[in-house]
Amino acid sequence: MARPTKARRICMEAAYDNFCPNGVPAREKVIMTMDEYETIRLVDLEKCTHEQCAKQMGIARTTVTEIYESARYKMADSIVNGKTLEISGGNYRLCDGTALFCCNKICRRTSTSVGKDDIQRKETDRMRIAVTYENGEIFQHFGHTEQFKLYDIENSQVVRSQIVDTNGQGHGALAGFLTEAGADVLICGGIGGGAQSALATAGIKLYGGVSGAADEAVEAYLAGKLDYNPDVRCSHHEHEHSCAEHKCGEDKHGCAGNEMLS
Repeated sequence: MARPTKARRICMEAAYDNFCPNGVPAREKVIMTMDEYETIRLVDLEKCTHEQCAKQMGIARTTVTEIYESARYKMADSIVNGKTLEISGGNYRLCDGTALFCCNKICRRTSTSVGKDDIQRKETDRMRIAVTYENGEIFQHFGHTEQFKLYDIENSQVVRSQIVDTNGQGHGALAGFLTEAGADVLICGGIGGGAQSALATAGIKLYGGVSGAADEAVEAYLAGKLDYNPDVRCSHHEHEHSCAEHKCGEDKHGCAGNEMLS
């Protein structure tokens, strides 16, 4: 029995779904499916990698490559041979905005820097805040967090939140995880210098040295009242032991952001 094809997640249907050569009577027609159109939009217009596109559409990277190549061939066939291009059909489902990788959140950074105008636009329009998370509280050591709570913000209001597992990733790899998740801001406890550099490169704004309830911290941030430490450091990396052997948040380790490196 053949394995059923997985429906591809797309963010929007084509606004313009029919293209004809100007002044030439329609001859043959080329049908581009909606999921093929989505790969063209993501890869060619939004500059996503095939891996990013795969995560957004909820399919394998190899499948994205196959769909994309098919879509490019059809587009070329239409342009070169004067065929009508119609965009319709396909095995797809519309994104509802609740998935971790969706609605172009993972592709919006196309460079290693974020301009002042971009930051201002995100903070006044929509953004995503990530918080290191454990049982409702802000987890105090970034590199060992097993979960993030992600908050989607629109017009300075939380419109959606979800808890996601890091799947064992740690330290520098978590910066990449947050980049792919589309985070604009990170609120956490202690965090090492290497991870801070990775976040800065990714354009993710850091608010460290924060403790207490995650939800309350996000509300404080949105109100402009978040108490954080701009010089936060985690001194765990100066010791041979790890957070698995000692509890994060103990003052002698500095993971709560209270102990500063000299």
